Amino acid sequence: MFTGLIQDVGTVADVRRSGRGMQLGVTTAFPIEELELGESIAVNGVCLTVVELGQGRFDVDVSPETVERSTIGALHHGDRVNLERALRLCDRLGGHLVSGHIDGTGQVSDRRSDGNAERFTITVPPSLLRYMVDKGSVALDGISLTVNKVDTDSFSVAIIPHSLAHTTLNNLSVGSRINIEADLLAKYVEKLLKPGDQTDGVDLEMLAKHGFL
Repeated sequence: MFTGLIQDVGTVADVRRSGRGMQLGVTTAFPIEELELGESIAVNGVCLTVVELGQGRFDVDVSPETVERSTIGALHHGDRVNLERALRLCDRLGGHLVSGHIDGTGQVSDRRSDGNAERFTITVPPSLLRYMVDKGSVALDGISLTVNKVDTDSFSVAIIPHSLAHTTLNNLSVGSRINIEADLLAKYVEKLLKPGDQTDGVDLEMLAKHGFL
């Protein structure tokens, strides 16, 4: 589990492909002596397992499912990536709950200045857009952000200078693809309220009765 607050921007040192999967080597400013084999690190929002440690770097395996569902498969040597180590129970939850399980990708369809911020518009398929709500949370390439506006086929977010300077967002332009993880709570609520999928009496009537609607 992660928070969506980026702790380091690493660099892809090498990409080794194996069939439909791959292995990534990433250089980082994380103290390597503090990392452990088997721990989880979010790379551009994708939860990956450390399988090897080296001088100033770590390696992760990437499954075919992850390659197909995210932008990880398009990474090349020298690309910069957002990094976050897994959340500890004693940490502050400064962003929102992020699982590191990417739901799909979107495309930057507009980028423009908006006061002291940059406004990005992300076009997404209906399967992802249904989870977007005004002032709700979304993770883009692992970054916890607030949805500012939802349109018929897109949503927008405002990026402050600090986020532009300390993540990979400033590298994005119109046409760039980006990993998207919808709000975890929204997906669970949808599952519980899905018709014909009730197991414990949670439905719209029950929620209204107890003041949730």
